[in-house]
Amino acid sequence: MHIAKRVAAGFAAMSLLASSPVTANPRLREAEMIRKLDIMLMVTGLRCRTTADNFQPDYGRFTTNHIATLNAASNTLKADYPRRFGPVGANRALDKLSVQMANEYGQGHPWLNCKQLKQVTRSLAEMRGAAPLVAAADELLDRGPRQLAWLPR
Repeated sequence: MHIAKRVAAGFAAMSLLASSPVTANPRLREAEMIRKLDIMLMVTGLRCRTTADNFQPDYGRFTTNHIATLNAASNTLKADYPRRFGPVGANRALDKLSVQMANEYGQGHPWLNCKQLKQVTRSLAEMRGAAPLVAAADELLDRGPRQLAWLPR
């Protein structure tokens, strides 16, 4: 394929990803939510690592305890994105998802501070299965403050 066509296909895929709502397919929606949750925790963890509320060890436990779920979500997206965005656009769309989340949370979480994120990450590390992670992602990735009923006080 000519380079201009590949670039155009990549930009089309990126704009489609940016403008389309999270997919209606529950399996794909869950995979995207889990992937976004992981990226948010990673980015905010890096931001908080130099504070008294460093939660890098908690994030490490989270990824260790949920590695199968995190890998399954990533593999689901990697299998679906070529169908949705084409072979060239798939990698760009996956990269865009990661960069978009990193940019969104690079300056911190919109309504949780490092201490609260540490508590959240510690709680998430102890949860089991994909369902609680999806539910947590639904709450934590929301732009407005929420009372996290599942978080121990």
